[in-house]
Amino acid sequence: MPDIQDAVLELDEDTQKDKYLTFLLGNEEYGVGINYVTEIVGIQKIVEVPEMQRHIKGVINLRGKVIPVIDVRLMLGLEEKEYNDRTCTVVLNIRGVSVGLIVDAVAEVLQISEENIVPPPEINGERKQKYINGIGKTESGIKLLVDCERLLTGNALESVLANIEH
Repeated sequence: MPDIQDAVLELDEDTQKDKYLTFLLGNEEYGVGINYVTEIVGIQKIVEVPEMQRHIKGVINLRGKVIPVIDVRLMLGLEEKEYNDRTCTVVLNIRGVSVGLIVDAVAEVLQISEENIVPPPEINGERKQKYINGIGKTESGIKLLVDCERLLTGNALESVLANIEH
């Protein structure tokens, strides 16, 4: 007889499959897999860490846990924007590491099936988008899907994470 806990876990994975939390950066909508999202919080006091890349804004203290935060606008090469009452931090858990993404506003949770996701365009046979791993087509338009695993790469973020974990 199958274990009840295994069945619940399997059901939980099925309910998260193909679901994305969408957020706004300017006029564009982006999405992250809902399975990475642990919570959404308002902008917290950010402690700047010296010598970081511009898009790594620093760290926040979220209920006693120190979490690095990334301004997604700057990470994607968009212009900087002053934070307002709609700006929030989407906290992700990626391979056991918590990271906060600062976004203009959270939109909604959408289901985007695999057949409605295409790879980002290639230029001269190369994929130029470092952080976008797919483009989701929905009834309300196109959503640019962020590759959460790639957020943990990069010397600056790796050094922040190494210092936090020790």
